[in-house]
Amino acid sequence: MSKKRYYKQVYLQLYQIVFGLLVVLLLNSCSGVIKIPNNINNTNSFCNHQTNYNYSEEELAKPIFKVEIDQSLNNIFSFRALNVANAINILNDLKEHLKLREAYLKSQTIENRLDLMELSQTINNKINIASLEISSAASELDCEEERTSQIANYIKGKEAQRENNLVIGSIIVGAAGSIATEALSSENNNAGTVAALSTSLVGTALGVMMLVNKRKVIFHHKRNTLGEIWYQLPVSTTLPPSIWYYLNYKDNSKNKQSLRDLLVERWLNFGQIEHSEKNTKNTGIYFGEGGKYTAEQLKNRAAMYDEIEANITIMKQDLKQLSIEFENIRTPKK
Repeated sequence: MSKKRYYKQVYLQLYQIVFGLLVVLLLNSCSGVIKIPNNINNTNSFCNHQTNYNYSEEELAKPIFKVEIDQSLNNIFSFRALNVANAINILNDLKEHLKLREAYLKSQTIENRLDLMELSQTINNKINIASLEISSAASELDCEEERTSQIANYIKGKEAQRENNLVIGSIIVGAAGSIATEALSSENNNAGTVAALSTSLVGTALGVMMLVNKRKVIFHHKRNTLGEIWYQLPVSTTLPPSIWYYLNYKDNSKNKQSLRDLLVERWLNFGQIEHSEKNTKNTGIYFGEGGKYTAEQLKNRAAMYDEIEANITIMKQDLKQLSIEFENIRTPKK
């Protein structure tokens, strides 16, 4: 076999090897969907232990500026206290309490005192139940956030493992290419050039794979508070009516935004949701029942759930204010 024919075969074999490697690398560089272990639930959430809420828009409290508030209540309670009292539907109870209180002050009989104490207990029970509802909703949101973050961290771990393998592969290819280039150059300069070029192509392919090393996972969420807030549904199936009222309350006459409006505005302004999606009818993966998520998208979803939870727990501050103001007038001394 002549030298020319021999080197021609060497070039051909090198090209075949490089082409084969590039095909394998390109196929593997695609963002594949990875399988989640059985002990990590990405299909059905375990965070909700109760049935969906089922109430109509008419059952929600009316905005407080549309409610006729007795002046005696305005004289005693702050706006924050009255608004949250309206949310949990105890405005009439508070009004009745003031009447019983006046009756007791005029006639301090045991009967009047017992009536007053009974109503006080009823009001406190409703405040406590509202507080428990907030805690329950917040715990579900927090659980959903953790479930999402867990899967995101799992994907990131797989991506990191793959990236380490690519780095090792790049080092091996670089070392092998240097040896091959040096060996072939001593026999034929063109063969050395081909070897160097082939090594560079493989190294470039490995570098590209590092840049596109994004994996996806199928993540479902049929119970989706995020979607209910985004689409501003009239009622919620995941949050009780008191919390839904509180999140959506706004006084248009004062150009005051609701907590829900502020949430969506922050998602848009901080780039968590693209502005191009603002008026789209496409539910997308965030606001529908789920789909293929990257780790970054899952982390973003978890962050938005955390923000919803934070806004819901703000309601407890107003409940505390209501409780303090009510305690000050709850049972007058003899």
